[in-house]
Amino acid sequence: MPSTYFSTEVTYTLGMYYVYILKSPKTGELYYGVTSDIKRRIVEHNSGKAFSTRSARPWKLIYYEAYRSRLDVEDREYHLKRYGQAIHRLKLRIKRSLLEK
Repeated sequence: MPSTYFSTEVTYTLGMYYVYILKSPKTGELYYGVTSDIKRRIVEHNSGKAFSTRSARPWKLIYYEAYRSRLDVEDREYHLKRYGQAIHRLKLRIKRSLLEK
């Protein structure tokens, strides 16, 4: 559900999109994804509704980025999944989070 904020003249709805990283404490595996509802998506991963992550449950959210544009978030996910340098830089930034179980 998008969040809202109020100005004196207009109510604005902010639809946000997220690129996120989950970690499986069970296997140490990382999963990268995109969603417009991060809480719902984590529940889906942990309940087994997401086929690609079913075998490594439970999953723990270790990082996310928020974007206003769906195209921006899809572009970011593409770079994280396809270009080693992008994920390498991100892993350096969140190295302590990656170590947590």
